[in-house]
Amino acid sequence: MRLETKRLLLRPFEENDAGDLYEYAKDSRVGPIAGWPVHTSLENSRKIICTVFAAPNVFAVVDKASGKVIGSAGFVGGYCPELPGPSDEIGYALSPAFWGRGLMPEAVEKLMEFGFEALGLNAIWCNHYNGNQKSKRVIEKCGFYYRFSKETEVTLMNERRLTHFYALTRREWEERRP
Repeated sequence: MRLETKRLLLRPFEENDAGDLYEYAKDSRVGPIAGWPVHTSLENSRKIICTVFAAPNVFAVVDKASGKVIGSAGFVGGYCPELPGPSDEIGYALSPAFWGRGLMPEAVEKLMEFGFEALGLNAIWCNHYNGNQKSKRVIEKCGFYYRFSKETEVTLMNERRLTHFYALTRREWEERRP
C-alpha cells in the first residue's frame, strides 16, 4: 500500500531504509519526547523496521524531492473503548531537519482519509505527552478534538507521564470536509 500527497510518499518500510531512519532516530529531540529511546546504531534501526514498523498500515514518510525517508506515520493498533469502534491510533515521528514545513500534518491528513475511507474506521485518535508541543501542534492542525488527559505508563522509557488524548469521529471528519 502506498499513499501520496503533494510532497510526500507514504510506503511500507524496507530494510534498506535503516540508514535514513537511524539518521533522525539517533537525535535526542525525536524519540524521548515521543516515548521511545534514541536509536543507538544502524542495527537498532534495522531491528525497529523489522519489528515495530513491519506492522500493517505503518509507513515510511518519504520526501518526494529527495527520495529520503524523513519520518514514520501510521496506525499503531491502539483501540480506544471510549470511542465508537472500530477505532485506531495514529502515531508519527519526523526528522528535525524537516520540522516546521507542515509535512507531518500533510501525512496525518492523508492517513485520516485512508483510515476513514479504506479501513472503515469510525474514530481515529492520537495523543501527546505533556510538553511535546510539536506533536500537539500537528494534532491541532489536523482538527482533532481534545478528549481527556491522564497519567500513563511510558513503557519504553520506564516512567509515567501526563498524556493528552484527542480524537476525531467519522462524522466529525465528514462534517469538516469541503
